[in-house]
Amino acid sequence: MMEILGFYPTWYVPGIGTAWVMGIIGVIHVVASHTSVGASFLFALLETKAYRENKPQWMEFIKKYGMFLLVFSYIIGSITGPGIWYAITVASPRGVGGLIHNFVWVWAAEWVYFTVEVIGVYALVYLIGKVDAKTHLKLTWSFALASWATMLLIVGILSFMMWPGHDGWYLTGSTNDAFYNLNFFAHLGTRTGSMFVMAVVVGLMVASRMRDLELRREVVRFLAPIGLVGGLFAVMMFFYYLQTLPQNAIVMLHAHLKPVYAQGMVAVFAVATLWLLFAWWQPQRIHASLAAAVFLFVAIVGVWPEERMRESMRKPYVAGQYIYSNQVIARDVPGKGIEAEVDRLAEHGYLKLHPFVPERLRTVTDQNRLEVGQLLTKIACANCHALEPGAPLRNIPDKLHRAVDEDLILAFLQGPLKHGTQPYMPRIDLPEEEARAVAHYLAAVNRGDNVERLIAQQRRQVSAQWTSAQEE
Repeated sequence: MMEILGFYPTWYVPGIGTAWVMGIIGVIHVVASHTSVGASFLFALLETKAYRENKPQWMEFIKKYGMFLLVFSYIIGSITGPGIWYAITVASPRGVGGLIHNFVWVWAAEWVYFTVEVIGVYALVYLIGKVDAKTHLKLTWSFALASWATMLLIVGILSFMMWPGHDGWYLTGSTNDAFYNLNFFAHLGTRTGSMFVMAVVVGLMVASRMRDLELRREVVRFLAPIGLVGGLFAVMMFFYYLQTLPQNAIVMLHAHLKPVYAQGMVAVFAVATLWLLFAWWQPQRIHASLAAAVFLFVAIVGVWPEERMRESMRKPYVAGQYIYSNQVIARDVPGKGIEAEVDRLAEHGYLKLHPFVPERLRTVTDQNRLEVGQLLTKIACANCHALEPGAPLRNIPDKLHRAVDEDLILAFLQGPLKHGTQPYMPRIDLPEEEARAVAHYLAAVNRGDNVERLIAQQRRQVSAQWTSAQEE
């Protein structure tokens, strides 16, 4: 029987779950990158005004902000960027593979723009006062446009991860049909508005430490309205964004996300708006500690929920509504020569088709049922769920209300999960013996059994039996 060669080893982080690792790295990267892109336009607008009105003293603020940006955005961003690539590659290899096969040249273009961006920010900071003002202004605008281009290209990929929005891509496999999806412009607008808010909030932190009070007043009163307009635009585009979501995302949003995050998102909008209005009105009273507190509030209460909501709303898919979050191909994509795998797995099972299942676990026995159940649960569920009780990432024991009845757990596996009636969960159709192994493992976890110790004991027993048989 041919294995499904597209499957990869499963990466699982005990205690917190795999997706939290990606989420933590991703949020730090988004804060750094959004600040960078927004700041690039602030630099361009500030320098344009300084050039036209002959205010060279404004370049002092740009230099201070640029130095902060080099440390905050480009060092932290450059570390977390590869960190995201590593985390998503080991956690969701088929999802990443699907995106690369669709967007390899888009990513290549993004890296070119990113190279221009990195060179541009260094040149911008270190050439202040060393080249003529007009040349430096051109450099600053080039930096800004290259920065926004990186965002534009990445948003096209992220938007496709939500869904193509139409059947064209499934039939053609065209990069254009994937990139210019229904979600693209709304998503781009939301992030563009947000980047101005983030950049202005960070800009006020930098301005709060300027000793020239008159320069601080001028700069803050220039920045605050940009942040207010950016925030209003982001909110308007966010409501447009909600109209471009697929049905599964809407169900997830209303059932699980709004009750948890809605108040926090409103609070972020209110705090950011009041802070920017206060800064506009009283620029001399923006103190560094308060500016830093507002920045942390926006980053933690705003960016983290926003990123988690966007990731969660895609469920049960990880990309394009054709790759499930557990790496199984959910539907045919004729334009790419891709065939669905759910029915094949239902017929033959993971144990026969997954190339990285150890040979000793390909057949379920009384001695290995617990270990097989653990392995299958990690393969089929651990991309979205933690396996330990009380873990922060949608842990399965709590979702099952710590049920210890194997037949009850099996009824869920062979009912809603088997038939795909949960709108935000993959259809996981397992053969009878595999479903029973999963139910056996989950019941043991829910009882509080030391599963790792029990598996180790069973391995020793099997090894001892094999040794005894060899000696006979």
